Amino acid sequence: MDFDLSDEQKMLAEETRRLLSDRASANRLRVLADAGAAWDEGLWSDVAAMGLLGAAIPEELGGVGLGEIDVCVIAGEMGRGPAPLPFLGTVLAADAIRLAGSDAQKTEWLPKLASGETVAAYAWNEGRGAFHPRRMAAAVKAGRINGRKAPVADAGLAKIAIVAALENGEPGLFLVSLGDASVSPMKGFDLLQKQSAVTFDGAAAERLPGASEAFIEAMQDRAAIYTAFAQIGGAEACLYMARDYAMGRKTFGRPIAGYQAIKHKLAEVLVEIELARSNAYFAAWALANDAPELKTAAATARLSATTAYDLASRENLQVHGGFGYTWEADCNFHFRRARLLSAFLGGPDVWSARLIMALQAANAPLAA
Repeated sequence: MDFDLSDEQKMLAEETRRLLSDRASANRLRVLADAGAAWDEGLWSDVAAMGLLGAAIPEELGGVGLGEIDVCVIAGEMGRGPAPLPFLGTVLAADAIRLAGSDAQKTEWLPKLASGETVAAYAWNEGRGAFHPRRMAAAVKAGRINGRKAPVADAGLAKIAIVAALENGEPGLFLVSLGDASVSPMKGFDLLQKQSAVTFDGAAAERLPGASEAFIEAMQDRAAIYTAFAQIGGAEACLYMARDYAMGRKTFGRPIAGYQAIKHKLAEVLVEIELARSNAYFAAWALANDAPELKTAAATARLSATTAYDLASRENLQVHGGFGYTWEADCNFHFRRARLLSAFLGGPDVWSARLIMALQAANAPLAA
């Protein structure tokens, strides 16, 4: 089975990379971080104009009509240049509406999400611990939602949120206007992606009719795969950053890239990235084809990508030496993003448990 990208997908990656390298350079990111900017609104407009926000949205609803693998490709390039863009929340919200929304919900919101006119958040976290659809405190009664979600990425920018909550004891996803909620900024480690606490006190909540408990779990897997591609893109950027610095930095008259210790560090990072890439490609294939291996593939991709980005961001700092820990070094952008993404959706312990449960379920017929 060949999991390589098509020529069109490779071209999509190249064009996305070109846009972000031009508009999200390290100097630009530093200016935005120093200013405390919540996002780069101009770049967001350019991303939308390229059709990147509507990659999986049907053409008749304002999108490009591609598929999940194309979204994965874009997510990878977004991770390579960690610009302050509310990409993941908007894309996940669009997927939830596209796959589980009513015709009216699709008609109203998908064109706005594809064009970038509307920013969306995906709200399922309720604090520390693993997300479980049946253990949520947020609840909907008579079309009104009460509860608190935190942290929620980019909620301060979003107009709507897709919120996981219970209704009559059953899990569901609900479309809620954030204008009817209280959104409070949270102090975060990543200076370029803002997190907020969102409190709902009787806000109107419109259920996505196709969002069952199984669908919510599948959205977790989908988010894990998109995030894995972003982590791999970030890890690869760290590897190249460390390589370029090592080739230019000299000690005792020779580049430090010539020393075996540095070579081994970079080789180890490369191995972890390639392993993560293989797992992510398989997971993207499973997602696009609704394959029975999806749960196992998503957890594996999530774990290996987290390991790769964590290692790459740390070794990038180490190769840069003391300079790497200063604000003037570009390493910190990826080091911070790696820490944030490692905790997003639950840490490695959560996804290790999910992988074990997925393997047990897959092997149960064999044991019987």
